[in-house]
Amino acid sequence: MNIVMMTNTYLPHVGGVARSVDAFTRAYRERGHRVLVVAPDFRDTPEDEVDVLRIPAIQNFNGSDFSVMLPIPGYLDSALDRFRPQIIHSHHPFLVGTAALRAASLRDCPLVFTHHTMYEQYTHYVPGDSPALRRFVVQISTSYANLCDRVFAPSESIAEVLKRRGVRIPVEVIPTGVVLDQFSSGDGAFWRRRLGIPQRAFVIGHVGRLSPEKNLVFLARAVARAIRGRRDIHFLVVGGGPSASEIRRVFDAARLADRLHLPGTLIMPELADAYHAMDVFAFASLSETQGMVLAEAMAAGLPVVAVDAPGAREIVMDGYNGYLLPTVDVAAFASALRNVMALNRSQRMAWTQAVASTAGRYRLERSVDAVLRVYRALETDQPGCGPEAHEPWQANIRRFKAEWELLKGVAQAASAAASGRRGERRQRAI
Repeated sequence: MNIVMMTNTYLPHVGGVARSVDAFTRAYRERGHRVLVVAPDFRDTPEDEVDVLRIPAIQNFNGSDFSVMLPIPGYLDSALDRFRPQIIHSHHPFLVGTAALRAASLRDCPLVFTHHTMYEQYTHYVPGDSPALRRFVVQISTSYANLCDRVFAPSESIAEVLKRRGVRIPVEVIPTGVVLDQFSSGDGAFWRRRLGIPQRAFVIGHVGRLSPEKNLVFLARAVARAIRGRRDIHFLVVGGGPSASEIRRVFDAARLADRLHLPGTLIMPELADAYHAMDVFAFASLSETQGMVLAEAMAAGLPVVAVDAPGAREIVMDGYNGYLLPTVDVAAFASALRNVMALNRSQRMAWTQAVASTAGRYRLERSVDAVLRVYRALETDQPGCGPEAHEPWQANIRRFKAEWELLKGVAQAASAAASGRRGERRQRAI
């Protein structure tokens, strides 16, 4: 099968979407499928990539670590014509997502969309962030989903959100999955020595992009409270981003700077080593669709303390493989971390078994099987890409329809945003 993966973020970027696209791409190729990845150009992009089409892009858009692709007419079309896709899989509704819709419509190919991100949680990267903009983003992503042949949601929570928002086409719940063997072992002692963490210390850990939508100031305050008064607890935070300085400020203010360790962004196998240097994984994000790092942490044998939110509630079972806290409360989160420290030997063994059982449910192979079943069913229902799919008149009709649906979606989103703004003004007037 010829599969096209179209994404706004990809390696060497190390965010969740990039890692998800890379993991599935590798797995498809190992099973004999051809995969073409269409992604923006990033600094330090490897020169020896195979079947990766890089599109020129604006780097570090608005101070973020994202790239924004620049449209180049004809560049993508000629590459897709040579590749002859049977499935086009879009990983974003914006930018490359519109190109994916046009490409699929032109070739009469099935279009799949994975809703990786709660996009309204990321509007602070755009000038003029407002409730109206967030409504616009929600409506646009919903409209885009309804133009696809199938939508993948990384968790049950997100599937329910999409259906409530008005996604009418079938939604399949398929988590990204984890290559368990990559995380089941690691040299944690090495990383402790490297960072100056005593081997007998209790290490609270976190992995992820260090950005405002991850609720990291709250997490830093909760961990600092758990550490206060104890010399044998350290905080290891793996990742990079603008919130690193805020985490440092919290620990400096608490006079705990010597207990904070920020080694930056790590890739495998160093990432697995870092997980194995931890004793518990702490997670406070409210903006996740899956929280892939939670599955990775459990694959490394770590219990998790998290706030109840989409992406976390499917993985963390309170009192079984960690603690899932109902509210964003610094004292409660700190207390839960202390409770993990206080587990006796038999309790810790039971949690270790529970963590391993949970990680097994997120094995990448299971997710790949599920995706390929959907691909095959769609290809059977809508074979596309045969000679008749390239007949000029029919292709132009499909292209016109795709452009019309995109414009209609934008107009509906703008109307929804404007209606909400008028409602807010009336409320203020009252």
